[in-house]
Amino acid sequence: MWGAAQAAPNILVFGDSLSASYGIAEKRGWVSLLGERLKRERFDYSVVNASISGETTAGGVGRLPRMLEMHRPAVVVLELGANDGLRGLSVPTMKKNLAAMIAMAQKAGARVLLVGIRMPPNYGPEYTNAFEASFGELAKEHRTAVLPYLFDGFGEKRELFLPDRIHPNEEAQKLLLENVWKALKPLLGKN
Repeated sequence: MWGAAQAAPNILVFGDSLSASYGIAEKRGWVSLLGERLKRERFDYSVVNASISGETTAGGVGRLPRMLEMHRPAVVVLELGANDGLRGLSVPTMKKNLAAMIAMAQKAGARVLLVGIRMPPNYGPEYTNAFEASFGELAKEHRTAVLPYLFDGFGEKRELFLPDRIHPNEEAQKLLLENVWKALKPLLGKN
């Protein structure tokens, strides 16, 4: 048990609707399931979900400094970019914004897990390839952990998505957690 003077370090999940439990009960979302898993496996971390549906990397750049100051996270799970892609925004601009957020988090002393996503093929191969590659490139450049594709292993299974075919349903949340956990666990220390 933590005393009043010593709180568990925070994991800040900073994302969009894919982390904000869009369309399902918050307690059933992968971020809430992460909190349960940490307790079950005896990792003494608190999870702060600062994800907002519709968030873009530009919005995230403006919002992250306050979140870092408020929560002083040990780890930041950075899950942004999907809305940039769905709006057809510039990949170089998205990369610049993500790089700025990685730098902010690292400067604040946090380890970073960058979470990647892919775009549908109708955006054309040039855009979709550049978009997908950007997450790995940023992780290498900034020496961060990376989960190349949040929907790895189930992204093509329509039955695991809400009718909008964009947002994973409740059944898929455990799969999201497994994907994130594999990349996140090496960043955690037992406190």
